[in-house]
Amino acid sequence: MCLAIPGKIISIEGKALTRTGAIEFGAVIREASLAFVPEANEGDYVIVHAGVAISILNEKEAQRTFSILGELEEQDREQDRE
Repeated sequence: MCLAIPGKIISIEGKALTRTGAIEFGAVIREASLAFVPEANEGDYVIVHAGVAISILNEKEAQRTFSILGELEEQDREQDRE
């Protein structure tokens, strides 16, 4: 199964097809290609799949997704305890 997750762009380098961004996923920062989202700016939230930002997400939706992922993580921890 593949998963695309939201992250916040904290810096951008390069131009056009070589444009990349440092993306913050909670406490983890990873580099991702921004070639598919040329309109993305620092501070924007993006959906990242396999190292490529594939769409821009508004902050409200990003926070909602973080909340859901947190709930799933907590359920997983509870199942591990059983």
